Amino acid sequence: MGLKPFRLFAAFAISCLMAASASAQGLLRDAEIESSLRRWTNPILDAAGLQPDDVQIFLLNDPSLNAFVANGQRIHLHSGLIIASEKPEELLGVIAHETAHISAGHTITRTAAAGAAGRVSLVSIGLGVLAIAAGEGQAGAALIAGSQQFAAATFFKHTRAEEATADQLAVKYLSEVGLTSIGLSDFFENYAYQEALSEARRFEYFRSHPLSRNRIRSIRQVSEESGLLDAYADEQTQHEFAMMRAKLIGFLSTPNKVYVTYPKSDSSVPARYARAISAFRHSDINVAISEVDTLIAEEPENPYFHELKGDILFDSGRAEESVAAYEIALSNLDHPLLKISMARSLTSRGQTGDLKRAEEALLDALIAEPNNAFAWNQLAATLDKLERRPEAQLATAESAYHIGDYRRAHSFAARSLQDLEPRTPKSIRARDIVTITDPRLEENRNRFRR
Repeated sequence: MGLKPFRLFAAFAISCLMAASASAQGLLRDAEIESSLRRWTNPILDAAGLQPDDVQIFLLNDPSLNAFVANGQRIHLHSGLIIASEKPEELLGVIAHETAHISAGHTITRTAAAGAAGRVSLVSIGLGVLAIAAGEGQAGAALIAGSQQFAAATFFKHTRAEEATADQLAVKYLSEVGLTSIGLSDFFENYAYQEALSEARRFEYFRSHPLSRNRIRSIRQVSEESGLLDAYADEQTQHEFAMMRAKLIGFLSTPNKVYVTYPKSDSSVPARYARAISAFRHSDINVAISEVDTLIAEEPENPYFHELKGDILFDSGRAEESVAAYEIALSNLDHPLLKISMARSLTSRGQTGDLKRAEEALLDALIAEPNNAFAWNQLAATLDKLERRPEAQLATAESAYHIGDYRRAHSFAARSLQDLEPRTPKSIRARDIVTITDPRLEENRNRFRR
């Protein structure tokens, strides 16, 4: 967490873990957004016959408009998709659509389709080489140049059928939870112009999710037949969407964009939230604290406002004051990211008992999120201050392991073994990391070369 260029710590942290996508975007972590997305998505997953705990939702720091399923039951949403959505029903429609890809097994069939497309591409290249050898250089070059286009056409022929299936299932799932599915067709309608653009100029989402007017009409027709055309999201969801979008715009946009979207004349809670966050992001600390204090005065039990104030205070060098803000946040919401934030402040403050409290908070957070590299990194810092060096080295090894830095993980796990008591759970774990990250293993050689 807190990686540049954003320095957004536990509340809105950019992990150095990379999502399994071609552009390997950074992963955004935020307690508020994650809680809202989970509350919205679980009923849809239930309707699809999926176990909510088995499906992970990732928010990627990418301004482009995209959403996809990858690596099994993992839904990935770009920050740009949320910002571009005009209402929660649109985002819910996309989530239901991606859920349908999971429930219908499309992640498996698309792998097979991609392989078939690749074979088409190779055949085209082979024919081009033969044509050149036969003296038809121009025709051969055209075949080779068009090989990717042939492959894409083969792949999208397969995906078009899957997209139609996912559309119908999305409508079904939304209907089962009592929500209109008109948001999905509205979302597609807003970007119908993408159909007229060249493949290279389309948003990534509409390259992998081919659009057609017939598709949009079909979704709208089924939506109308569901009898839930006007069953819009409840007030809580509307508010959560507005706050989610305001937070993303505040953190990720320039001050000018923030003030164009949320001018000072806009006194709504989302607008003030976005302006407070933007002021914090751009080091206007007095304005940031003033804005967030007005929000807290109106909603004193809102944990996310206190979390934001804690972040502002900590980032401006006022760690001692930030502890109280995080404590209030945690008293209203038990969330691992809030515990990590408070532990960081306690470790920095270092008063009597603070380090032990920080350790306990981090261990609690790691029970919920055992793969959280930043939590392990914070635990290493806390244990080091407690002068428990071997355990700190093991925590450093854990942190490195969970971001894929096998060289560092191997080194620190090996060091910790020199002083950890043998045959204890910690020494066994250190030995496991040493073994798993052994540079002599064939599967690790490329990692160590990097």
